[in-house]
Amino acid sequence: MTEVTRTDDSFHVFDTTLRDGAQREGINLTVADKLAIARHLDDFGVGFIEGGWPGANPRDTEFFARAAAELELRHAQLVAFGATRRAGGKAAEDPQLAALVASGAPVITLVAKSHDRHVELALRTTLDENLEMVRDSVAFLRSQGRRVFIDCEHFFDGYKANPEYAVSVVRAAHEAGADVVVLCDTNGGMLPGGVREIVADVLARTGARLGIHAQDDTGCAVANTLAAVDAGATHVQCTANGYGERVGNANLFPVVGAMEIKYDRRVLPEGRLAEMTRISHAIAELVNLSPSTHQPYVGFSAFAHKAGLHASAIKVDPDLYQHIDPERVGNTMRMLVSDMAGRASVELKGKELGYDLSSDRDLAGRVVAKVKEQENLGYTYESADASFELLLRDEVRGSRDRFYTLESWRTISEQGPKGFTGNEATVKLWAKGERRIATGEGNGPVNALDQALRTALEGIYPPLAGIELVDYKVRILEGQHGTGSKTRVLIESTDGTGTWSTVGVADNVVAASWLALEDAYTYGLVRAGLEPTE
Repeated sequence: MTEVTRTDDSFHVFDTTLRDGAQREGINLTVADKLAIARHLDDFGVGFIEGGWPGANPRDTEFFARAAAELELRHAQLVAFGATRRAGGKAAEDPQLAALVASGAPVITLVAKSHDRHVELALRTTLDENLEMVRDSVAFLRSQGRRVFIDCEHFFDGYKANPEYAVSVVRAAHEAGADVVVLCDTNGGMLPGGVREIVADVLARTGARLGIHAQDDTGCAVANTLAAVDAGATHVQCTANGYGERVGNANLFPVVGAMEIKYDRRVLPEGRLAEMTRISHAIAELVNLSPSTHQPYVGFSAFAHKAGLHASAIKVDPDLYQHIDPERVGNTMRMLVSDMAGRASVELKGKELGYDLSSDRDLAGRVVAKVKEQENLGYTYESADASFELLLRDEVRGSRDRFYTLESWRTISEQGPKGFTGNEATVKLWAKGERRIATGEGNGPVNALDQALRTALEGIYPPLAGIELVDYKVRILEGQHGTGSKTRVLIESTDGTGTWSTVGVADNVVAASWLALEDAYTYGLVRAGLEPTE
């Protein structure tokens, strides 16, 4: 039996990725996706996972049915989302509320109107009837043994327009038995100072337990969430990686990071904070979006350092240019090597790659000079660690790692009278004393070159069979020269256990690609433990 270890009820981390986050443009979750994301969120340790609106669409109805049979939640409780009963009806007879009960979710979140104009124009009912809809719906769900949270939609705009009415909705929900009343910045237009003042006022006037749901339209969703906490809110609604409608919601990971590290308040089970980076990236993969490299705490660049001045200080003490130890959130510090680098940057990057350069100032100086020379030609090593390591090995060894000697390569792209017919490449090289000539065909000249190089070398170096190119990026560096501009190519490769990136720069895209390909395969063979033969 799975052990359940939930955090105490004094502060709620409530995740709505599966409902509100799924409204982001470009996200389309299957039921299997939602179940997988729920498992990750539970593993992270959130207290509540809002799964969707059962009864409103078949997918969410199926999700709750499958969740009951397939999800074993250790930390979280599942939440079903819905709305208050219809105007003029009775909660006990409302089919939508019945569907919420039938979902089996122990917690129900109801959205309620708290802006007077929305009540009159959207619901087309009276302000008094809206209050009764809130009271009746909460009371009914409580009678069914459900815990109830109320989301006061458009609360902050409603408060500005008619504060007395907005507060009366909070009071009605609280007095009817809602455990938490959530103040929603639905349009995302608030700033932290205003959120802090309004939350404090509502708390003083109602005594209700308050939560915050912030959209990010001003870029302040995380700040607004923390401002609400400062004012007394004890329930935060967020989405993984900030996914959500329009520009998104309050991002779960910076909010939790702030609570745990900056506020020194335990809102996750013991040991789960260190899983934050892994969980963030896993969910990004499931929604089929690239993880944001510059996301706070969990981004690939969150603890990356490029400036030589920074590197000099970090060499003495990493805390001088980092607000936390990245390992606390499962991330790592990275040193970027570029034309801004000094000896300290190169020494730290070398140490990261397993080379101690601290005792050889001349060597470090040569590497710095080489990097600056190459970057002046258009190379970039901050995104091509493998090419930098090969450059570093060249300087350490005094010679280039070579597994073959190139004689020539060429590509042919054909187009006949009926259109495009294909690409062919030929590679001629020497490896281990043997002259090899190989051809390859592909859907482009670079793909054809890749196939030809593989054909020429795989019989001699079997590890190449396990290397796969997984990403390919091209950038034109000197736009004023049009189609004759210098080109930079970045290639990402994998051997199934790790990935690495290489760079090539030349006057045309095929030549730049060849240079990046050469580095990719050379590094792959070095990584496989083979010694250069040429």
